Amino acid sequence: MTDNPYVGSTLDDLLEEDEILTEVNALALKRVLAWQIRQEMVKRRWSKSQMATAMGTSRSSLDRLLDPSNVSVTLKTIDRAATVIGKRVRIELVDVQGSEVKRFADRTE
Repeated sequence: MTDNPYVGSTLDDLLEEDEILTEVNALALKRVLAWQIRQEMVKRRWSKSQMATAMGTSRSSLDRLLDPSNVSVTLKTIDRAATVIGKRVRIELVDVQGSEVKRFADRTE
């Protein structure tokens, strides 16, 4: 047998241990959203200027939305983009494993 403490652990466990799980999850979500919006723009052959105009926002605001590494975009902006491309944003809370809840509770005490 092995004495390796990481055998059987998950990537989420490692990221949580390094205290970067939240940031990694946010970045992954933003990359997916930016990609999906950009794909719809390509499909419709819309320029950034056309998309920004349809959203009623500036091109720089759209650039922030399409930047996969910029996670500080508001839900309002994301929802506006989704509406313009005929989509709806769905956000939900899902249960996590008990050990994750315990680790979070330990950090907040």
